Amino acid sequence: MEVYVDDMLVKSKEAHDHVKDLNETFTVLRKYRLKLNLGKCAFGVSVGRFLGFMVTRRGIEANPDKIKAILDMGPPTNINEVQRLTGRIAALSQFISKSAEKGLPFFKTLRKVKNFEWTKECQQAFEDLKAYLAKLPLLVKPVPGDTLYLYISSTPQAVSFVLDNHQGPGLGRLRIRNDRKSKKRSPKRDLGYFT
Repeated sequence: MEVYVDDMLVKSKEAHDHVKDLNETFTVLRKYRLKLNLGKCAFGVSVGRFLGFMVTRRGIEANPDKIKAILDMGPPTNINEVQRLTGRIAALSQFISKSAEKGLPFFKTLRKVKNFEWTKECQQAFEDLKAYLAKLPLLVKPVPGDTLYLYISSTPQAVSFVLDNHQGPGLGRLRIRNDRKSKKRSPKRDLGYFT
């Protein structure tokens, strides 16, 4: 069982163990007098939304509603719309390779709060992002014993890493640095924080 604040996921390696695993969970819930909202429960499913992701037998996929929200957006016309876009990108960052690099033109526009300008660079990045989102990868759990490769990338604006098994998409994280920090530290020094 995995619990995240008020969300709970009971998963079983084998289908025939699932009823037993659910019974154990219900026993613990009864012991501590915790109640479930049946309207938010799904039992015995092989696919479902959990913590904003789609959990399937194959792995973890991005929530299609979050992808559609970006695909349906028009080019931002003000700072609030750019902030909305960057928030949506952040929600999908685990699935977007080089998301810091792909989103950099949008973050640059946020620095110019008084004089909003949607540049050709922003428009091209926006179109490229939409094309990329149309074919997002799937995150899969590594198989014990597999060789994993860690790739680290650093630019003055961002540091990102990907853990990959060369058999599917890697699992990645990113950190975007602001100009102040990037002038004070070299990328080499910042990489030490990630290793």
